Amino acid sequence: MQILQLAELIETPWRNGGGVTRGIATGVVSDRVAWTISRADVARDGAFSDFSGMERVLTVVSGGAMRLEGPDVAFDAVPWAPVRFDGGLPIVARLRDGPLTDLNLMFDPTLCSGDVVTRRGPGGQGASCPQRGLLAYHVLSGAPQVGARALGVGDTLFMEPADQAPVLGHGDAVLEIRLSYRGQSDAIKLRIAAR
Repeated sequence: MQILQLAELIETPWRNGGGVTRGIATGVVSDRVAWTISRADVARDGAFSDFSGMERVLTVVSGGAMRLEGPDVAFDAVPWAPVRFDGGLPIVARLRDGPLTDLNLMFDPTLCSGDVVTRRGPGGQGASCPQRGLLAYHVLSGAPQVGARALGVGDTLFMEPADQAPVLGHGDAVLEIRLSYRGQSDAIKLRIAAR
């Protein structure tokens, strides 16, 4: 297993210049990005960057809700509830309760499929790593245990097949991030940010 702490993340500007993101990890095959996981700070209303060709799963991890509006579509992103949409959809975010932080999983659906699920304690999580893919946990609240180590809010745990999933106590919550690689995508390499 590998753990990336929140404090290790590095700020970079959004593609469209409208905010700040912190990369967590990327999956790369040859020179092509298969998927990315990142955190973004959203301080004001504005347009999302264009990620045409990618599927996007967005989860508000702290702060309030926002309304996401696009051509012929509008939906709410509320804390800890993942929402899925086309990364190329021209979306404008309208904050409802002030600034927030969200976690984004974006993936190329021709190379992999992905999902994000909120898990709450108490209890251990029985998920197993996909044979070809990735399983990671991003901490939302509390201090989930991995062996003798406690994870902090905003930390990300990358699992390997033999690893035990984190144990969640009362008040603990995580996002379970799962990617399964398609066809000839075995060559996708994991790159963890700030390493």
